[in-house]
Amino acid sequence: MGSPGKKSFALRLDPALFKALERAAAGDFRSVNTQVEVLLREALAKRGVKIDPAEPAKRGRPAKENGDG
Repeated sequence: MGSPGKKSFALRLDPALFKALERAAAGDFRSVNTQVEVLLREALAKRGVKIDPAEPAKRGRPAKENGDG
C-alpha cells in the first residue's frame, strides 16, 4: 500500500539498473523507492528544475473527533 499523498505508478527497469539501485540504496540506508526519489530530485535540481518542498509527514496520533452531536 502506498503512502498517503504520494503518487504511485509502475516503473519498468532493466534488472542490472535495479540491482545498482538496490546497492546504492543499501549504502545510504534507504529503500529503493526513496533512493529513486532522491536521485530524481538531484537530477532535476542539476537541470535547474524547481520542485515545491514536500510536506513533512504527520506524526503522532490523529486528533480525536468530537462525538457530541
